Amino acid sequence: MRYAIVHETFYAYAVPATLSQQLLRLTPRTLPWQRCLAHRIDIEPAPNERVEREDYFGNRVTQLRITTPHQALGVWAHSEVEVDAVDARATGGAGGRAQPWEGVRDRLRTLGPHPWLDAAQFLFESPQVRCFPELAAFAAPSFGAGRDLREAAQDLMHHIHASLEFDATATTVSTELHEVLALRRGVCQDFAHLMIGCLRSLGLAARYVSGYILTTPPPGRPRLIGADASHAWVSVHCGDAGWLDLDPTNDCIVEDEHITLAWGRDFSDVSPMRGVTLGGGEQQLTVRVTVTPRDAA
Repeated sequence: MRYAIVHETFYAYAVPATLSQQLLRLTPRTLPWQRCLAHRIDIEPAPNERVEREDYFGNRVTQLRITTPHQALGVWAHSEVEVDAVDARATGGAGGRAQPWEGVRDRLRTLGPHPWLDAAQFLFESPQVRCFPELAAFAAPSFGAGRDLREAAQDLMHHIHASLEFDATATTVSTELHEVLALRRGVCQDFAHLMIGCLRSLGLAARYVSGYILTTPPPGRPRLIGADASHAWVSVHCGDAGWLDLDPTNDCIVEDEHITLAWGRDFSDVSPMRGVTLGGGEQQLTVRVTVTPRDAA
C-alpha cells in the first residue's frame, strides 16, 4: 500500500508570541516493511533556526526556533509512504515456534550483553506509564502458565478492547494510568498506555508507537478530509520472534493500514509537536490528519 499523508497543526494566538521553540516528530520512520518515499515539513512563519536530527530512539526530529513576533503558527507535514503487506510484525529465528512468556521474561532480566539488550530498556516505568499491582492483575487471565507470548499478548489486546470504551472526551494527554483503568474509557493513547503498563507489570518489554491509520468511510460515503487522526499502538518484544505490533483500540494486529511515525517508552517520547512559547496569551489549536491511498489521491 502507498499512502499520501498530510498532518496539519495550526496555533492561533490571542496576542503576538515573541518566541517559539518546538520539537517535531512528524517524519515517518524507515523500516524493513515501510519506506518513506517523499517528505517535507512546511512552517509558517519561517523559523529563524531549524535543525534536523535523530533522537535517542532513532526517530527523526525537526527542531525549530522562531524569534519573529507572530500571532499564528502553522506546520504542515507532507509524506508519501509505502507499507508492505504483512501478516504480523514479529520476525526472527523463532518462526512459528511457541515461546512461553515466562521464558522471555526471565531472559530479559538477565544482566550483561545479550541480543535483547535494546528491548530491555522498555521493561521499566516511564513518565506516563507507572506500574502498579492492579495492572498485573488485569493482565493475569491472559498470561496462563506456559502460554505462548504472542498468543497471550493478543489475548490481552482483546481483553483491553472489550473492557474499555473509546471516548474522546473522557481523558486528556495528562490523565494518569490508574485513572484510565478506573474509568474504563479513553482514546488510543490510553489504550496503548494501559497495554504497555500491563505488559511491563509482568516483566515484559513493550514500547509505544505513534503513527497513522487509514480510516475507511462507510459504504457510499466519500473520504472526509481531516477525518483521519494521529494514532497509537503497542509493540511487544516476543523474544527470538522479534517485535509484534498490536492495536488495542481497533483490536487487530498491525498490518499495512498502519503507518509508523515514531516510537518510545510512552507518548511523552513521541509527541508529534511539543515546545514552549513566550507570549501569545490564550491559544487555539487545530489539528487535521488526512491519510489517502495513493491510487485514490
